[in-house]
Amino acid sequence: MTPSIRYVGLDVHKHYVMVGAVDQTQQTVLPPRKVALTDLQSWAEKYLRPTDHVVLEATTNAWYVHDLLEPLVERVVVAHPPQVKLIAAAMVKTDKKDTMTLARLLAVNLIPTVWVPPVHVRDLRALLAHRRRLVSQQTQCKNRLQSVLHRNHIVPPEGKLYHPDRRDWWLGLELVAGDKLRVRQELVMLDQLDTLIDETSDELYRLSLSEPWLEQLPYLIQLPGIGALTAMVILSAVGDIQRFPSAKKLVGYAGLGARIHASGLTFHTGGITKQGRRELRAALVEAAWVTVRVDPTWREQFERLEQRIGRRKAIVAIARKLLVVVWHLLYHRRVDRQADPERVVRYFLAWGRQAKAFARLGLKASEFARQQLDLLGIGQDLPTLITFGVTYRLPPSSLPLPAEAHPPASA
Repeated sequence: MTPSIRYVGLDVHKHYVMVGAVDQTQQTVLPPRKVALTDLQSWAEKYLRPTDHVVLEATTNAWYVHDLLEPLVERVVVAHPPQVKLIAAAMVKTDKKDTMTLARLLAVNLIPTVWVPPVHVRDLRALLAHRRRLVSQQTQCKNRLQSVLHRNHIVPPEGKLYHPDRRDWWLGLELVAGDKLRVRQELVMLDQLDTLIDETSDELYRLSLSEPWLEQLPYLIQLPGIGALTAMVILSAVGDIQRFPSAKKLVGYAGLGARIHASGLTFHTGGITKQGRRELRAALVEAAWVTVRVDPTWREQFERLEQRIGRRKAIVAIARKLLVVVWHLLYHRRVDRQADPERVVRYFLAWGRQAKAFARLGLKASEFARQQLDLLGIGQDLPTLITFGVTYRLPPSSLPLPAEAHPPASA
């Protein structure tokens, strides 16, 4: 006789997991019990069955539990916490009730699931989050130094205020003893954070030269405003682009879609939803500012929007349009229609230098750039490039020249 399917709910906490299960008729087959997180593996191997379906909410340690249980059961589902709360709102909330609610929702197929990223995507997300925290701490240090100047009515000199060359100026300020101490310690922290951020960025650049990122990055870096680090943020958030069947789905995932209220005779739209991956939304807005500064076509669109809806809403609209382009480039693996080979090769040269392609891949920046151009299928007839007074001689392309680039045959 085939064993019946059990639907197992897990309420995961920092040090323990509450476990309970129901069958297909919603009858309790495993009363709620508390299992220490350190004992979860031995408990699961003893009590879980290969036919079980398991559900847990997405929390800090959800992926650890997911990976632990996945080989032992038929299916592990990770639930979207806010959407579960909307479905199963209750006035009385306990660990036991939460566990059984999850199990019952799974039994009737009402669990709003989240995508389970593979390990390499999780690792990249964690590294990028670490870098964001370091940058945030760096900004806080700078703000505290600014507050010292403001409180003491000191007008700073022109130029880069936090550059290492300005350390003597900071230390030479006439301040009370407490403020002198604060300034000195803030400068020490700034120096340390600069080193840590550079080290983390270097690791991200190293990853950009490894698969699966190396194959995907050229499609993003060809766009104005998207450098290697921004591209890594986008790829880490998106994961597998094939899970977004349309650009609209990706825009919604980033929280850049408009709010809509449609009920009866009432219909109106509002600002963006801001429901989605915050780091993806922030990266697109930051990239949009750079794009409208360096690209005439995008700047023209921005200026038209700015006149109609204002500067802040206009840049968000550009970010949304940029994300739509990103979807098309990644989903269809194609070159941007507005790509200028000379401009794109500059982006690839910068990426190769920043990522130390010569040390890591044994490729000169020009050789690395040629590889990426060939991946996109552009720039076959581009032999040299002059940028910032330096002439780069690109190796011959491995692709045939486009038809219009071939010289006419002699009569």
